[in-house]
Amino acid sequence: MATKAEDKKYFEQWQQFRDNTRKATPIDLTESVVDKNNRIAKLEKNPEQWFKYYFPNFYTSEPAPFHIKATKRVLANLEWFEVRSWARELSKSGRTMMEDLYMAMTGRKSNFLEISSTYDNACRLLLPYKSILEANNRIINDYGVQESIGNWEAGEFTTRKGVSFRALGAGQSPRGTRKDEKRPDKINIDDIDTDEECRNPERIKQKVKWIMEALIPTRSISSDLQIMICGNIIAKYCCVTEMAKLADIHDIVNIRDKEGKSTWPAKNSEANIDRVLKTISWSSAQKEYFNNPQSSGDVFQELKYDKCPPLKSCDNVLVYADPSTSNKDRGVNKQASYKSVGVIGKKGTKYYLYKVWIKQTNNSKFVSYLYEAYSYLAAHEVDVKRIYIENNSLQAPHYEQVILPEIKKQGGGILHLPITADARKKTDKYFRIEGTLEPKNRLGNLIFNIAEKNDPDMRVMEDQMLGVSEKAKMMDGPDMLEGGVWILENKTVQMEGGYSFGAVNNRKF
Repeated sequence: MATKAEDKKYFEQWQQFRDNTRKATPIDLTESVVDKNNRIAKLEKNPEQWFKYYFPNFYTSEPAPFHIKATKRVLANLEWFEVRSWARELSKSGRTMMEDLYMAMTGRKSNFLEISSTYDNACRLLLPYKSILEANNRIINDYGVQESIGNWEAGEFTTRKGVSFRALGAGQSPRGTRKDEKRPDKINIDDIDTDEECRNPERIKQKVKWIMEALIPTRSISSDLQIMICGNIIAKYCCVTEMAKLADIHDIVNIRDKEGKSTWPAKNSEANIDRVLKTISWSSAQKEYFNNPQSSGDVFQELKYDKCPPLKSCDNVLVYADPSTSNKDRGVNKQASYKSVGVIGKKGTKYYLYKVWIKQTNNSKFVSYLYEAYSYLAAHEVDVKRIYIENNSLQAPHYEQVILPEIKKQGGGILHLPITADARKKTDKYFRIEGTLEPKNRLGNLIFNIAEKNDPDMRVMEDQMLGVSEKAKMMDGPDMLEGGVWILENKTVQMEGGYSFGAVNNRKF
């Protein structure tokens, strides 16, 4: 139940939203009836133009291809079940609202239910619908006054033409959602999962049961029902993951694509995404922007940061690089892999990670990190410079056909990198990381450069280390570190002459 303070806040939000809507939707009072009817007909044939005209304060950026494709899919299937796991800032709720009002105004749907984790949240999600129907001059001008007398509350309202909207919190009885002879024909479920509930699988199980056994059965068997669930994957087991198993489609769109590029560049620039991601932890970013929730790891509880000795004083130093072009160990990973490069040193029994580059990026940028790492060695007066690149059987074609030509291109025939391909046959990623790194970390012999502690890449590295578990999807940084530490541990005596694991390319570029 909302408090008086919450009621006041809702009222202020409603007033502001309504005023902004009214100001954003001017109309042409001189337009003839014929011209108006022609314009409406033309707009209704093109939903994107319809959205742009009636919702200028929502349609502020040109849509991405996934937006257009999704809307075409929804409008073509009035009997449909879809889960939209679009990252924050990709307008999953906003586009759903525009689609709903399009269907309401054109007579495709007439009884809408808005469901959220609580009743107050559901009312908040209905606020834009209600305010638009009250104050959008263009909708009122073209489709008539929508606000009705006597049935126009925050959590339930019906237009003069009989289109109804009702808010429900999870677990509330959906009885009474029938309007005259019409049962619900559109159910929106938005922000149904909470962090607290996702920590208790039984609560998720009960909520899913309520959706399946109480909410959805309010439908009519003989009429079309469209179900739209808007929610990110915030936990391995949540309502979104369970409902997605039953949906016609689970549309997953992250803030960046598999190439590390913005999925909606017209709105979210690379610079803006970088700025936002730098302000939050890597694990938070994975949950909110990449649909990849991270469980607390069960291998590394904490990492040791300390001052590293001068790099040139180490017994051995190397650069290890992982282009991450395959993920055979953990199954199919729908997220873009992190390409990683690390400067690692060994002195006595201790292993130091001096510097790391770790990003979802392209091959050109990855190779540029190799040159930066080489420069790092030179700047710290390392005499013998070695760079190892992981090149297992699945990576070999990519290494030969893509990485090596890019290295030659960026070197320009002037700077030659001392590259050795690491073709060591590797076992399961998790068990390698656990076996090689955990004992050293536990004994205080794996040390991370405290001078780099606040570097964004080192923060990503730390989050991935702390998240290492058998079920973890993203362990690219720890995998890179394991590769370099393994070489330093097992090949110390042979470092001067290089080493060989089967067919290895040991050459300079």
